[in-house]
Amino acid sequence: MPPSPRVLLSIDYEPWFALTRRYDLLSDPLQRQTLDDGFTKRAIDSILDMLGPAKASIYIVGEISEWYPEVPEKIVAAGHELGLHCQTHRPLIALEELSKDLSASAGWSSRFNLRGYRAPMVGIHEDAYALLAQNGFTYSSSIYAPAGTLLQKGSMWELPVSSLALFGPASDLTAPRKFSTGLLLGGEVPYGSSFMIGLMPATILHILERELRAGLSPVIIMHPYELVQPEAFVRRLGRDLLAHPLLFPFTLNKSRFLTTLLKNFPVSGLATYLHEVTNV
Repeated sequence: MPPSPRVLLSIDYEPWFALTRRYDLLSDPLQRQTLDDGFTKRAIDSILDMLGPAKASIYIVGEISEWYPEVPEKIVAAGHELGLHCQTHRPLIALEELSKDLSASAGWSSRFNLRGYRAPMVGIHEDAYALLAQNGFTYSSSIYAPAGTLLQKGSMWELPVSSLALFGPASDLTAPRKFSTGLLLGGEVPYGSSFMIGLMPATILHILERELRAGLSPVIIMHPYELVQPEAFVRRLGRDLLAHPLLFPFTLNKSRFLTTLLKNFPVSGLATYLHEVTNV
């Protein structure tokens, strides 16, 4: 019997400044923690309260676990799946950079026995799956593809963030498949992105309802700064918003969307669903 349809809810748990590329090359851990200003530590309790009894997959940036060890511990204690988003948030398409990042996160990720991976900006190379498997991961959620897609990549599974294919099934599901002009021109709307949730929350809820009625289990992403707003968030990002106005939907508070989602739809984490489908 196929698993019951549900929304596969994920949170990419990252510092507020990960939204902008301006700090990608800031390597000093103390400077990065100072920039976070305690936000990721303060936000977790409120987010866990919002989720209540519902369960989600929370892919955490590894440096947060080093700044505040209680954050991953609270996630696990609340019964949520803990996964890896990266160690330091930046594009990790290049295999050499991904390998370094996985090595940097190996200590704490092995302690929590992490099995799920979400690439930063949902950007991954096809050759990365073998590297992830070598590092103990069993699945990834790092491309966009229509709900109902489940891909086997060697010993790894790829459970994509959901898109809506307007012109029929995509012919090529090779990574990378990130949120891009090319994806949109190909007729796919990545509604699982929090960008789309920010632009049209009511429409996304309607799409989710339709997908569930069709027996599908769509994957969506949210971020901590969208659920608990950092102090002076928009002001801090003012320079970046002026240079890149498309960042604006990520700054909108989506706590009401989450409340409505949890009230009206069944949800679970990705690993729970994947186990039901594949027994992994």
